[in-house]
Amino acid sequence: MKSNKGAPGVDGQGFEEIESRGLGEWLTGIRQELRGKTYQPQPVRRVMIPKPGGGERPLGIPTIRDRVVQTAAKLVLEPVFEADLEPNAYGYRPKRSAQDAIREVHKLLCEGYTDVVDADLSKYFDTIPHRELLQCVARRIVDRDVLRLIKMWLTVPVEEREENGKRRLTGGKDHHCGTPQGGVVSPMLANLYMNRLLKGWRNTKRGEQFRARVVNYADDFVILSRDKAKEALEWTRSVVTRLGLTLNEAKTSIKQARKESFSFLGYTFGPHCYRKNGQRYLGASPSKKSVARIKQKVGGLLVPGNVGSWAEVRDRLNQILRGWSAYFSYGTRTQAYRAVDNYVYERARHFLRRRHKVQSRGTSRFPAEVVFGELGVLRLRGVQLGPRS
Repeated sequence: MKSNKGAPGVDGQGFEEIESRGLGEWLTGIRQELRGKTYQPQPVRRVMIPKPGGGERPLGIPTIRDRVVQTAAKLVLEPVFEADLEPNAYGYRPKRSAQDAIREVHKLLCEGYTDVVDADLSKYFDTIPHRELLQCVARRIVDRDVLRLIKMWLTVPVEEREENGKRRLTGGKDHHCGTPQGGVVSPMLANLYMNRLLKGWRNTKRGEQFRARVVNYADDFVILSRDKAKEALEWTRSVVTRLGLTLNEAKTSIKQARKESFSFLGYTFGPHCYRKNGQRYLGASPSKKSVARIKQKVGGLLVPGNVGSWAEVRDRLNQILRGWSAYFSYGTRTQAYRAVDNYVYERARHFLRRRHKVQSRGTSRFPAEVVFGELGVLRLRGVQLGPRS
């Protein structure tokens, strides 16, 4: 948590303050509360963060004290739950990643599963029903103290700050659904509840009936079928409703992947075209939204108000670019990399021109060879591309 520079919760207590007062004594206090069964989680601090597709989503930040307890619980519980999770779930699991899910989707498309349900759950984390979720937990965990801890974390109040700074508490014991995004155990619990849908799919042999496969990552999933997407969607809609969840009908659709594209985990899947000969193929590439987001991030860094040294600015820029290219290292990406490189060069040149008070456009003093050469900016097309797919 400290390495992630986690923000403080409602108590305002940060890592430095905890360490200055004595970490050992602080941990001993938590241990005594847990053993004495006097531990009570504090409210989570709600902040709103931008959503990739626009708008905002709530993030609930527990105190560092509560995050430590949740982490300890997760270390014990995760292996127990992991044994029950379906193999087609890839989110927030040991030795699994979004890239594994992306590769699996592309592989299934190439195998002929091209009738696709592009599904979207509406506010999944906020709508998971507590009673049913705790039943899922209790199927594997019989320790009453652990069950009590999880119930307390689910029903902890949420502190929000109004525009005038006034503190307002919502949720609490009268709140019967949702697991706050931002809590250490929330992804684990969300996976456990989503597993009901995935296990139901397998137990009722829907894969054989619909000639289909499901690929799931957290609250995102796609169903890839051979001409049975409509039937698969009807089944999914009924099961989702029985689970107390809601399909976002406006964002859920059926796509014929040989003719039209769909997006999943930041990638666009569907028909692609070789630039050299115009031949079409089923590919995977960074989506336009993903390219737009990295451009926005780069543009937000290279602004006149950034007065850091060039070495600091460049290192942060390269960190952003390396992180993005590491995620988008699969499939067809030459066009996306070229678009990002061009944008990075333009923004870096304008940034340097203003900083050095160059009157012209700066193309002579800061050509691409200099920006990506001696000035050290990472060129994505120079990154080792690895296998195309």
